[in-house]
Amino acid sequence: MNAPEQFSSAPLPDVQSQADKRAIEIQKVGIRGLRHPINVLTPDGIQSTVATVDMTVSLEASVKGTHMSRFVEVFQENKLATSTTSLINLGNEMLKRLEAGSGWLKIRFPYFINKTAPVSGVKSLMDYDVTWELETNANDLINPSLKVVVPVTSLCPCSKNISKYGAHNQRSHISITVDVIDPNLNVNEIIFLAEEAASCELWGLLKRPDEKFVTEKAYDNPKFVEDLVRDVAVSLEKFVSKKRINGYSIESENFESIHNHSAFAQIEKRKFNLSTT
Repeated sequence: MNAPEQFSSAPLPDVQSQADKRAIEIQKVGIRGLRHPINVLTPDGIQSTVATVDMTVSLEASVKGTHMSRFVEVFQENKLATSTTSLINLGNEMLKRLEAGSGWLKIRFPYFINKTAPVSGVKSLMDYDVTWELETNANDLINPSLKVVVPVTSLCPCSKNISKYGAHNQRSHISITVDVIDPNLNVNEIIFLAEEAASCELWGLLKRPDEKFVTEKAYDNPKFVEDLVRDVAVSLEKFVSKKRINGYSIESENFESIHNHSAFAQIEKRKFNLSTT
């Protein structure tokens, strides 16, 4: 059996720190698609989940390459309990360790709420897609943004009005992005206002009495895709007036049960837009 290879103690060349003669600045360079366990702050305590992480920084025109390994080191060393405060701290540490002038973070993860069925009272987990995003630089900070995709039920008012035997309904996705000011704003608040705006919310587990309830609730509460985004906007304006957020974007997509296409609506009131790539 061969003996282990002996490594020299001499320093290895740092190629990426060499000068680059092309003199072209790079706006974003880093890692994409890192999967890593994280802890998320919830009203009920800490929730463990798995995130997909993108981390990038700017690179000066004179520098050949960034230090790719440092992105993972920074993320692993910051015991992340995802909130606005922890996100800002992570962004600042990334700029420091990568010696960069500006940087971007995106952390996407499934988020769970233990919900109680409306009639039977059985409990089950409901999952939501959540994204935290941050853009920062040495002199300024763009407010962290929080995006939540909330699946709901929508029932067509027109179909109800013209039909004798019911109305077409479908699952819809209400996607809400808010630019966060209040560090105490939590994911549940955004989820609940989306569910309140829908014809009916969803549950992971329902019994027959629950199915009757949700079917009739949706029928009594018909909503166009336009109604969904407008009703959410009314609720979010209260967050703006209380200086909890300073901008928002709302999208609703209804996966139409009588068409092979979706209905879509959007309202956007943001001072800036983070990258959605």
